[in-house]
Amino acid sequence: MVFQEFGDLNPQYDTSSSIKKLALVASIAAAVHYGWALQLSLLTPYIQLLGVPHKWAAFVWLCGPISGLLIQPTIGHYSDCCTSRFGRRRPFIVVGAILLCIAVFLIGFAADIGHMFGDSLGTRTKPRAVALFVLGFWILDISNNLIQGPCRALLADLCRQNEAKLTIGNSLFAFFMAVGNMIGYALGSYVSFYHLFPFTKTQACDIYCANLKTCFICGVFFVIITTTLVVTFVREEALDPSIFPKKGVFHDEEAQLSFFGQLLLVLGNLPKPMKNLLIVTALNWIGWFPFTMFSTDWMGKEVYGGQANGNAQDIQLYQLGVWTGTMGLMLYVVVLGTVSLFMEPLVRMIGNVAKVWGISNFVLAICMVMTTYITKMAIDARQLVDSTASKGLITPPPSVKISSLSLFAILGIPQAVTYSIPFALASIYSNESGTGQGLGLGVLNLAIVIPQMFVAVSSGQLDDMYYDSNLPAFLMGAVAAGLSGTLAFTLLSVNQQSTN
Repeated sequence: MVFQEFGDLNPQYDTSSSIKKLALVASIAAAVHYGWALQLSLLTPYIQLLGVPHKWAAFVWLCGPISGLLIQPTIGHYSDCCTSRFGRRRPFIVVGAILLCIAVFLIGFAADIGHMFGDSLGTRTKPRAVALFVLGFWILDISNNLIQGPCRALLADLCRQNEAKLTIGNSLFAFFMAVGNMIGYALGSYVSFYHLFPFTKTQACDIYCANLKTCFICGVFFVIITTTLVVTFVREEALDPSIFPKKGVFHDEEAQLSFFGQLLLVLGNLPKPMKNLLIVTALNWIGWFPFTMFSTDWMGKEVYGGQANGNAQDIQLYQLGVWTGTMGLMLYVVVLGTVSLFMEPLVRMIGNVAKVWGISNFVLAICMVMTTYITKMAIDARQLVDSTASKGLITPPPSVKISSLSLFAILGIPQAVTYSIPFALASIYSNESGTGQGLGLGVLNLAIVIPQMFVAVSSGQLDDMYYDSNLPAFLMGAVAAGLSGTLAFTLLSVNQQSTN
């Protein structure tokens, strides 16, 4: 490896670190994923309330995969070599927390600041607010990566080579991820949450905007508290600068390759099982991203029949749909966390991980197709009400609401598989081929972020071609998930048999 000639770059940590200390570090994941839950559930509708056309809203989501591809590997490299007297990881966590607070301010107060600098309340598009929002959104994703990468590395540092503790630390990290998601979805779906901070509702910021603003303000306190506890009670030994040569850590041309240079070398020599895994993973995430990006927007527009920009009744219906979708996402996270606890017995019962992943992909494909059926149910119900000349706010009947929420809950099952099995397979294939774990997972990350970029670019254009609807992107996801399931059974099952 690159660093082998300079010995152990890890400073000495107390190998008897308590579970409480591991839990304290892992708790930062709750704060980070609280913010991500708000992104997934509320920000796409909020973009449209600011006047961004639906076909362009998808492009905002490009910041996630781009920052994930660039920021995490870069920060990981520099934190490995950081010689700050405060430690290697904690300075990056603190900087990430500061950036997150700035991002939340820009996003939450974009409408108010935009109005202050000239945005008209009577126009649909508010360019100054949109510019502030997009800037804040990019900073938010960068800060999330700045916090989460060093946090995971700090867990590994504390555990050293104790595999049992490392397993516990990662389990705690996953647990707090689920906790943060559940809190984010729960508060995002609480219609009157803005009453906690009444000042958030202003002339430029309606109830929906005020609710989002209040959620993000709570997120600031969440991050500050967890970060302060970690940097106060979890100590790091500073890395000794004398272990580095005078000309830097890397002394030969091969070692001077950056993370991305090493990644390109690995891509050119991938073993066949790893290539098959990347294909299945990429198709799997093309199946997932349309729903993760636009699920609440689908609930607001297709299921509830509302519009982010329209008359008062359309906007109210849209907001009710978004809040119901957020409740669905909370159910989805609860199921995801529960199924994750039983993943090992599930694999033993079905036979091997390839079969489990293949079945879960078919479940995802069926659920994506079912969005069209639920949409048709909702449209038929609205037409029936219109024919009776009823007036007032008409929400979907209970059968449509139950079907929609059930869909969210069922999707937690294949998502639990997607969050675990591909990474386990990547580790297996990396060990067999002699590829380092870091580079192996870095290669797998390409099969996640590139599909996200593809979906972000293509879904907006698909929706615009089909009357501003989310269904074309969902059906594209269904086709990709079906292909992923088929290839999991054919390609990965062969790999598993050869492994066994």
